[in-house]
Amino acid sequence: MIPAAPTALQRPPSDVSAGVGLAGLCGLLVWIAFCRNYPDIAEALALPGPRMRMAGPHAALAALFFSAVPMILWSLLVDKVHRRPSTGIDWQAKRPWGADLPVSLTKITGLWITWAIIASFYCLARWYWSGQYLFAMEVLAAAAVLLVPLSIPYVLWVDRVLVEPRDGAWHFGRAILGGKDADQSLVLRHWRAWSIKGFFAAFMLSILPAGFAAVVSDDLSGLASNPVALSVLLFELLFVIDVQIGTVGYLLTLRPLDSHIRSGNPFLGAWIAALICYPPLVFAFMGENGILAYEVATPGWAYWLEGNSALLYLWGALLVALTALYAWATVAFGIRFSNLTYRGVLTNGPYRLTRHPAYVAKNLFWWLTVLPFLVSSGSAVDAIRNTVFLACVSGIYYWRARTEEAHLLAEDAKYRDYHAWAARHAPVTRLLGVITDPFRRWVPGRSDETAALPATSRHPAE
Repeated sequence: MIPAAPTALQRPPSDVSAGVGLAGLCGLLVWIAFCRNYPDIAEALALPGPRMRMAGPHAALAALFFSAVPMILWSLLVDKVHRRPSTGIDWQAKRPWGADLPVSLTKITGLWITWAIIASFYCLARWYWSGQYLFAMEVLAAAAVLLVPLSIPYVLWVDRVLVEPRDGAWHFGRAILGGKDADQSLVLRHWRAWSIKGFFAAFMLSILPAGFAAVVSDDLSGLASNPVALSVLLFELLFVIDVQIGTVGYLLTLRPLDSHIRSGNPFLGAWIAALICYPPLVFAFMGENGILAYEVATPGWAYWLEGNSALLYLWGALLVALTALYAWATVAFGIRFSNLTYRGVLTNGPYRLTRHPAYVAKNLFWWLTVLPFLVSSGSAVDAIRNTVFLACVSGIYYWRARTEEAHLLAEDAKYRDYHAWAARHAPVTRLLGVITDPFRRWVPGRSDETAALPATSRHPAE
């Protein structure tokens, strides 16, 4: 039985309101509905051109616009995020145009060289030039044509109102230009942030078209009588929501929106744990022939439950609920989603249930869809291997959670308050703490400081 939670701690306010993500979700769903129904719309309005569903990659890219604009408007008009001190901007203390011109030119130099290095990495890395990544390279190449000239007026404008315009980009520019006053710690912060953005933005863009095309093109007839097909369609829709909102988060790292990357995770372990889960390393570790391949002879939940319609509906509903929780965890970020970064603190939505709703939902989804201990080969060895390796994958996500928390605990007192609140009040976090703490109390080498903390706040278990 879970002990009653103390009531002394209060949940800190979230840096992102629920309305931001909901606005983006509404915009995205309207666009998906438009794309699905375009043939009828074109027919009614007598529009020229082919009258077919808009399921192509450019429609998927346009979905970013319909997701981003409502979130930007909500952030500025309702939440007024541009007026927060955390932006580093003082709108009442504008300096004259050109007053910081040397600073701005140095910053632009730093930005352009950063982009050139990232572009060189794209060119050298072979995996970016085949399969789904080709679309991402086309998009980024086209974006560079616009971003390079637009960066000049943007930097000149923002530098007028920044309290301290000498940020990481400026320090990197100074280092490149031979300035001895460049702060190497800020240069490292700058490169951690841009390495994260460069790596994950390309990945997110690469997976946009396939999921969007599936959702727009899927045939809805007969779904009500087919629990597996209905579940798969809902999975696809929820994953599209996750990817679209998440991609917006990687692209909109802007100070006037208070969505800039305040810091990238400084721990090597965090980077290793995260990068293992994404191409190209994910194929070596979790792919079909990977080190941790856990789907050998596993036909999955629909195979094992075939013939039992009621159980298929029930199991499918559970999987859809987990996928919805996973998507909700991304939507809750609004325009601030990204891996390995600190961009403010979320305490609302699914983060009232657990500190890591996406990781919990994703791992439970894998266990319940794959059922690694049930194999069609009849081999006990396959069943044991699958189960052990999927447990290892879940362990990697536990590792990610620990390193992410270490980063945020070091950065923000609000997160420390939220961490303590979740340990006592978030039901999933409390449950896992109760289950695992009896085993941890015998771990040697715990410091007195660690032992003095509340038991369920010492070791996050999601």
